[in-house]
Amino acid sequence: MAGDMLRVLSAIIKIGLASLATGVVLSALNISAAELLAEIGLTPENVFELLQQGAAWAIPNIVLGSLVIVPIWLVTYLLRPPRN
Repeated sequence: MAGDMLRVLSAIIKIGLASLATGVVLSALNISAAELLAEIGLTPENVFELLQQGAAWAIPNIVLGSLVIVPIWLVTYLLRPPRN
């Protein structure tokens, strides 16, 4: 279990460092996030709105699904035979 968490943490740190290095290089080339978004026809406001719409759709569905999944998981966890 601890090994899995260490791998996940390691991956997150590597992604963060790679993102930082890429951002530094793009900044040195005078390329901004707004310019990159404009190239694909988006604005920062559009991206924020799309994220809000995605969250507005996902959160109620996650809550609804958890109302079924969590009790089932709890019952199976309680009825599982004990380990050593």
